[in-house]
Amino acid sequence: MRPSSRMVLLKSYANHYFTFYTNFNSRKGHELQENPNACMLFYWPRVHRQVRIEGKVTKVPNEDAVAYWNSRPLASRIGSKSSEQSKVVPNREFLLNKQKALEELAEKDGPDSITKPDLWHVSPIISIYTNHTHYFLNQLMCGFALKPDYFEFWQGQSNRLHDRIEFRESDGQWIIQRLSP
Repeated sequence: MRPSSRMVLLKSYANHYFTFYTNFNSRKGHELQENPNACMLFYWPRVHRQVRIEGKVTKVPNEDAVAYWNSRPLASRIGSKSSEQSKVVPNREFLLNKQKALEELAEKDGPDSITKPDLWHVSPIISIYTNHTHYFLNQLMCGFALKPDYFEFWQGQSNRLHDRIEFRESDGQWIIQRLSP
């Protein structure tokens, strides 16, 4: 499998897990299902620092994905529903037309109307009740939690003799080592 990288929004860090949400049917969604090993990178160019984090991901409970979906602004939910992420489309107008149709539906029938099961690209796999409103969620939105077992801290230096420190978990203990740049 070829390496793959994609920017995602880190939604939370809690209980030693980094959590992010994504489209389950996207390239990254499929890749994380096949290979749970993942890497995150945080980079701050102004201060010449980065942190690399590696570990395995697990899928978060569906209820968390539904709660995240419902917490998103309507425009973001419409944007997600307008796109079958990573699929080839004929042109940008195709996406804009889908977006407009969903905006009109939400305006006419309310924001929850865009989550009706007949609008999903794939048949619904779960349904739950929240505040007496029936929400359907298929594999469009899911969350992954990364449990780190490796950190590398990098501090850039003008002479290119950068500082690199790694923290590697081994048998429940963290081993700290300095690396050559």
